[in-house]
Amino acid sequence: MVDKRARKAAIALAVACTYQSAQACADTPPAVEITVDAAAERHPISPLIYGVDFGSSAVLHDLRAPVTRAGGNNSTTYNWRLDARNSGADWFYESVPCPPDEPTLQFGPRFVAAARKGGAIPMVTIPMIGWTAKLGPNRTRLASFSIAKYGPQQAHDAQWFPDAGNGRAPDGTPILNGDPNDAQTPDSPANEQARVRRLARRFSAHDIRYYLLDSEPSLWHSIHYDVHPVGAHAEEVADKGILYSKAIKSADPHGLVVGPEEWGWTGYQYSGFDQQYGTKHGLAHTPDRENQTHGLDYVPWLLAQWKAAGHPIDVFSLHFYPQSGEFSDSDSPTVALARNRSTRDLWDPHYKDTSWINSVVALIPLMRQWVDQYYYPGTPIALTEYSWGGEKLMNGATAEADLLGIFGREKLDIAMRWTAPAPGTPVYKAMKLYRNYNDRGDGFGETSIQATVPDADQVSAFAALRARDGAATVMVINKQLDTMADVTLSLAHLPDNGKVETWQLADNRIVHLADSRYTNARLHASLPRQTVTLFLLHPTGKRSSHKQ
Repeated sequence: MVDKRARKAAIALAVACTYQSAQACADTPPAVEITVDAAAERHPISPLIYGVDFGSSAVLHDLRAPVTRAGGNNSTTYNWRLDARNSGADWFYESVPCPPDEPTLQFGPRFVAAARKGGAIPMVTIPMIGWTAKLGPNRTRLASFSIAKYGPQQAHDAQWFPDAGNGRAPDGTPILNGDPNDAQTPDSPANEQARVRRLARRFSAHDIRYYLLDSEPSLWHSIHYDVHPVGAHAEEVADKGILYSKAIKSADPHGLVVGPEEWGWTGYQYSGFDQQYGTKHGLAHTPDRENQTHGLDYVPWLLAQWKAAGHPIDVFSLHFYPQSGEFSDSDSPTVALARNRSTRDLWDPHYKDTSWINSVVALIPLMRQWVDQYYYPGTPIALTEYSWGGEKLMNGATAEADLLGIFGREKLDIAMRWTAPAPGTPVYKAMKLYRNYNDRGDGFGETSIQATVPDADQVSAFAALRARDGAATVMVINKQLDTMADVTLSLAHLPDNGKVETWQLADNRIVHLADSRYTNARLHASLPRQTVTLFLLHPTGKRSSHKQ
């Protein structure tokens, strides 16, 4: 039974109802029992799970993001000597200079400087495709598929560079007579080694730095058709990974190599060659799977090849995006519910993905299984690109908060959102709630403990102990689109009584609610719909040794 002091705590926390209509507060919300056990499932949370791709110095500092990555399609063709990139299929295959004032198009020294200024560890992508962008006289643009050279095309860059076509004839067929030298220049491991050697001079021997083996090589034929029109064979990626890793480690013995940076579910199973073949012939009998990987999925086969070659990668990395429209700005109920549900793709062995994937993913346990079975057990695992979309929506914020909690609970080593959310957006504030909710550097705890909920698709919760002040931190996420949650926290192996400090993200505002107390190892709160609430329990009194 909840005593009078607990009831007063509930009343204090119920100020959250001001974010809802009077009718919503009058309705009786469903009861949700959350059990937190400080003695169960204890393990450290890697701080590197709170990373972002292409974070500016200000964003990195404000989010206390410990790691940031320069990656994506353009990084595959980055020419470090010219500070130029080719945009590939993303934008008419144009080779252009990297603008100095655009954070998401920095791949060289400016990126490293911004990362270090923001207090983050930089992850730099090293191209392996064998070509990088070149520029015309006076650093002018070049087109891989010039209309003047190759004739009319299906589309062209009417805004910036009308001569740049999309590499397809008016009827949509690919242009087969393209010359990769039109807008790009050959690259080599030796050239990239020189780049790494120059980057290494910017660091001390004690600094941590990561080098990534390209970006999504099984999509080279799709994104970088101008220089790699045939999908990459499994053996090509395996061999290049070994070759470029040796070049990196020779130039920077303290650097850590990350790979294979593959793109998603199909990219885990099939090489680029097989993916390209499969679009015409289906995936029942794919050449690389039958003749090179001998029936084994492509990514674990890569790991096995790399293990046989020594220890070329130090971190095993993949990318993942949900496939039911979540990676969008849509706030339709269908997409919103999919965002709430599909985070289970990362951990739940009983959840079958409802998109075209149509399979159990359980990605983090799968990654751990693959490195333990095919590479070196205990190798760090990373999601260097992920996003559930909805950056400007509270539904996106609840999904992001859920993801960060999952990363910590499931022992992921590194994660980076694609890309850093814009300051002021709900997703940005969800990340900030974990890392710097009070603008004084305080956040979620560093030691994960057990938090169980009856239905994680409706209300999820994560708990951790914070070393700085001994607080137990509990993040509760009400994902429900239109319903409040009447939450009771039942605490085990924590003191029975204590002070409660509460910070809540609701309606795109982080608010410090009135402080209160919990008693008898229980805490009650009414949480508005689509909110993220951080409870900081500052315990006093007798320690509870059992569940209430």
